[in-house]
Amino acid sequence: MNLASRLAAVALVSLFATGTAFAQTAAPAAKTDPAATTDKKAPKERSAESLDCSKQADAKGLKGKDRKKFRRECMKEAKAGTAAPADKK
Repeated sequence: MNLASRLAAVALVSLFATGTAFAQTAAPAAKTDPAATTDKKAPKERSAESLDCSKQADAKGLKGKDRKKFRRECMKEAKAGTAAPADKK
């Protein structure tokens, strides 16, 4: 046997040896939680203050930056224990 045929034989044997090692790996376990497969992140529960501030913003017809600003101020006041902010426009 010459050097090239020996190298070819070694390469062939190593391919068979590594192929069986990879073939015997276990499959990943299936997820048992059906909610985890449908949603990666579950939405957070919103507080009563958050819902109330959103309803007030909807009633005023606020959108975009104005809505975010209103909700931020409303949430600060709600957490501080005061009433919702009056319309500042």
